[in-house]
Amino acid sequence: MTEPHFTGSEGNSYPPPPQQPGYPPPGQYPPPGSYPPPMGQYPSGYMDPAAPYGRHPVTGEPFSDKSKVVAGLLQLIGLFGLVGIGRIYMGDTKLGVIQLVVGLITCGLGAVIWGIIDAVLILTDKVRDPQGRPLRDGT
Repeated sequence: MTEPHFTGSEGNSYPPPPQQPGYPPPGQYPPPGSYPPPMGQYPSGYMDPAAPYGRHPVTGEPFSDKSKVVAGLLQLIGLFGLVGIGRIYMGDTKLGVIQLVVGLITCGLGAVIWGIIDAVLILTDKVRDPQGRPLRDGT
């Protein structure tokens, strides 16, 4: 048994819907390929002046101008007895100086332990800059 051939125009006795206000009539849309604009040509209104380094994808908070990779690597210099450099880079000078003093008093032992723990905390997004913003990824 064969089925009848369907062309899509059988029984279509309904008129097209009326034109909606605020929309262009059919056939007057922009030509394909003109959207989105080419890379780097977005209007300046698309950049968020309150978050020049972007926003955290989950919380929406603006990122810090300091990098967590740089801060974490500087903090790992504590393995050589100079712990606190990463904190000073982040802007937390008070804690950075305290870490330097503890490293000097403990002959570097406190610096190694504190430096490794602090570097791990920095690299895993558990530490924020002094303004309370999360550190950004990258360098």
